[in-house]
Amino acid sequence: MQVLEYQRSTPIRVRPGDGEQAARRSLRLQIAKLEADLADAFVTAYPMGGVSLPPADVSGQPRLLSLGELERTRDELAERLHATKVSITERADEIDANRIALEKMLLDPAEHRHTRVALRDIGQPGCGVWQVKPRHGLIGMLRGWWVIKLSSGCPLAGGRGPSVRGPDLGL
Repeated sequence: MQVLEYQRSTPIRVRPGDGEQAARRSLRLQIAKLEADLADAFVTAYPMGGVSLPPADVSGQPRLLSLGELERTRDELAERLHATKVSITERADEIDANRIALEKMLLDPAEHRHTRVALRDIGQPGCGVWQVKPRHGLIGMLRGWWVIKLSSGCPLAGGRGPSVRGPDLGL
């Protein structure tokens, strides 16, 4: 995946004849586009897991922003979008590397003894783990019989715990 380079845009200068409304409209359109791109990045990152988006700075109070504040908001959104794209790219590269490692394990298990690759490390949902194990325990290890197994998934619950009884109603 490629990462798009971010360049800070130049501030918008408003001349008395240009109209502040046109500048505000332009900045609001740029901010809306950046917010939509950030939302798309979140949708892209969500199934990957392990990618966290930087939090937004929210004041919580309604107010009319000046041109300078609109420019800062636009620049902060652009920086957040860039950081998010870098994070998504790094996670995608990590998933690709883990998938290649899994393929190598499947091709030659003896070369990857006791190697583990979790499903979440290859971008799959669940708690399962691919692991290279000796077939038939110690004898298989001594004979060089290695096999790849996928665990059944998430561990079992710890049980129901102590029984809690409600009040005896005498029915």
